[in-house]
Amino acid sequence: MILKHGCDRAAAALLLLLLSPFLIGVSLLILVSNGWPALFIQERVGKDGQLFRLYKFRTMVRDAVHRGLGTTVGQSDDRITWVGGWLRTWSLDELPQVLNVLKGDMSLVGPRPTLEYQVAEYSAFQRRRLEMKPGITGWAQVNGRNALPWPQRIELDVWYVDHFSLWLDLRILWRTVGVFLRREGLYGAGGVNDDFGSPRQP
Repeated sequence: MILKHGCDRAAAALLLLLLSPFLIGVSLLILVSNGWPALFIQERVGKDGQLFRLYKFRTMVRDAVHRGLGTTVGQSDDRITWVGGWLRTWSLDELPQVLNVLKGDMSLVGPRPTLEYQVAEYSAFQRRRLEMKPGITGWAQVNGRNALPWPQRIELDVWYVDHFSLWLDLRILWRTVGVFLRREGLYGAGGVNDDFGSPRQP
């Protein structure tokens, strides 16, 4: 696990260096087209239930939370800005999470981080996904992603926790490229449990 964390930090530093012109450019584009802020910062649940601040590019209008269009974000949601729509289409809104990896809050590969009120609804089995740092991509992301209902995604995350290896991480990273290029599973619906809604995510 120490080796995984070391590889994460080194890869994040390199990615940040390589991507910095793009990250700055996108930030300026968001600021010019829809104003401040360029980043959407939200508290998420990390390893062992520890809270951290997750970074994403802001893809929705500034008053999205008060627009009353529900908790799930669909492809036709008019709260999504034109820049945000493009970022979401290619999952580029997640790129600032490289900073979370560099800080040690996240890993390149792991279960996707969720919200505190979602975790409160977890069963004992579902809480096992918190045994590893959350990731930018993960086993659930390359096996259906948002097209899967939450319970199935969590089962895949727990499978990853039980079968973790650096080789598996490399496989997931490789398969993530294909998912990215094919733009698979961008939108979906469903809660963690039957009566549990998905969160707003500007």
